[in-house]
Amino acid sequence: MIKYIYYFSISSIIIILSFIFIFFNDEKKPKIVYMPDMYYSNAYEPYSDPDFIKSGKCKSINNNIFNYETSSLTPVKNTVSRKKFYDPTSYLISIKGQNFSKKIKTSPLINKNNMNEILKDGKRLYYINCSICHGEKGDGQGFLVKNEKILGIPDYKDRELTVGSVYYVITYGKNNMGSYSSQLNEIDRWKVSEYVMHLKK
Repeated sequence: MIKYIYYFSISSIIIILSFIFIFFNDEKKPKIVYMPDMYYSNAYEPYSDPDFIKSGKCKSINNNIFNYETSSLTPVKNTVSRKKFYDPTSYLISIKGQNFSKKIKTSPLINKNNMNEILKDGKRLYYINCSICHGEKGDGQGFLVKNEKILGIPDYKDRELTVGSVYYVITYGKNNMGSYSSQLNEIDRWKVSEYVMHLKK
């Protein structure tokens, strides 16, 4: 009998302690940890004003890092270009749409001296992004088409294309082809468009 009372008492104590631990545990208060910075970091959003600098809590941090009062560091000189390529043609295409793009016969990149370089870059980008479906010759016989994963890819020679209409499709997509604007910036899209026209010819 005493044995049963003992087991009952122990079980009751365990249940009560578990109840207290579960229902009275305040999750908002940080627990006692050895290195709290590793568990509860003073995180901040990129490109935001770091509040901990303004509050004066960063005396141990080199303030030269935060020259521009932003949490993001500026790139090392000559590594990342911050010059935005201003392309009025792309802007007009975005405003006026596909029918307008068909009227554009020359990309804004073209001048007398750089066509070979544009086609060289365009070919490289085309092989990476386009040839798997459209084929290396632009005949619609890419690897995926030959293996019947995708059907209905046209031959460039059978279509009425301009460099502007190609740019439009690369930027916004058409039919089964999605937009490639996240993979290729404006300049690269024009280069690929010029290379597509080169294949068509």
